[in-house]
Amino acid sequence: MKLTSKIIHRTSIVLLLLMLVWSVIFYFIIIDGINDETDDSLEDYSEQIIRRALIGEPLPSKDNGTNNSYHIKEVSEKYAFENERVRYSDETIYIEYKRETEPARVLKTIFRDNNDQYYELTVAIPSFEKDDLRETILGWIVILYFGLLISIIGVNYWVINRSFRPLYALLKWIDGFSVENELKPFDKETNITEFKKLEDAISRSARRNTEMYEQQKLFIGHASHELQTPLAICRNRLEILAEDPNLTEKQLEEILKTSQTFDHVIKLNKTLLLLTKIENGQYPEVSPINVNDLLKKRLEDYSEIYAYLNLNLTCEENTEKVLQLNETLANVLFNNLIKNTFVHNHPNGFIRIEIENSAITFSNSGQKQALNEEKIFKRFYQENKKEGSSGLGLSLVESICKHCKMDIRYKYKDGMHSFILSENKQKTNK
Repeated sequence: MKLTSKIIHRTSIVLLLLMLVWSVIFYFIIIDGINDETDDSLEDYSEQIIRRALIGEPLPSKDNGTNNSYHIKEVSEKYAFENERVRYSDETIYIEYKRETEPARVLKTIFRDNNDQYYELTVAIPSFEKDDLRETILGWIVILYFGLLISIIGVNYWVINRSFRPLYALLKWIDGFSVENELKPFDKETNITEFKKLEDAISRSARRNTEMYEQQKLFIGHASHELQTPLAICRNRLEILAEDPNLTEKQLEEILKTSQTFDHVIKLNKTLLLLTKIENGQYPEVSPINVNDLLKKRLEDYSEIYAYLNLNLTCEENTEKVLQLNETLANVLFNNLIKNTFVHNHPNGFIRIEIENSAITFSNSGQKQALNEEKIFKRFYQENKKEGSSGLGLSLVESICKHCKMDIRYKYKDGMHSFILSENKQKTNK
């Protein structure tokens, strides 16, 4: 969920709760205010009747054209002392001339005349339907809430979007950042202190990572280049030493083991140098490469080398595939993918290669579980250590794919490990 949506969502919930609390308080305030005004009228009306009753004046007519009503009854002294002298209540009364019942506010007052006789005066003033009032308040609260909610969401959305523009621009800049590409400056100006600090911190970090990456590439390239000559000299000296007729069998065996180690180091050095050249963009030339012909040559060579494994090889050519690639990189790419199907297989296993218009799939049998998709393309990672393997093959494949704007992905299904090579969709759309 986006930050803007999260803020608006939480604001809406808080606003709903506040409006509910406010509506309850508002209802009781209105009821209390109405009751106060009604009670004052009841007190005045009651005092007028009691005063007239005590001094013997005629009482007000009960048919006075209003809905107000009253009646007086004699009560016992015991009743007078057991009940409060003044009592307010909400009741339903019958109005004779309307011949219907209505809600009313009622005041009951107990008083005593000069002969010590106790009376109870009941005065009623028609009130309003509180259920109707509640429904009215609820209806208007709902209308008010949604009106406020829409207004607040609109205002919040506009304010947040305006305020967070530098943050969104920074996130877009981060998405487009890559240590392999030239570091573009972040040119979005802002006067918000927190965003300025965040921008400075991320810019420094990106600049430092880019510099470290460039230094690493230079170091690997220079180191690999400088190591070529001494490694070749050491290997030649071992070959010369191995030709000495005075060597014992044990000494010759050790020299051969050392020579094999040097071969592995030389191969590793060449691979690292190739990776550096690819990342530095030193293979810009491209030409049409017929994938079908290239695969046939490589499969024939590897079938002879790994004939002892008795592998069942099938190559389905559903189309003639031609790619625009650098010839050197094309050879390295398909050589590594084919070699991978042979090296990481088992005797009497299967290899299946499918050439289709949308993709080229290299599948092989092997271990009975999927490989780690997050690590298999990392340098020097090997799920199971293979003798003579540098752990750079798939990393080299991924680097070439990135350089040539292609995609490579891994899939494990029905005991078969598959690497699927396809053209980048963005490149195809262009």
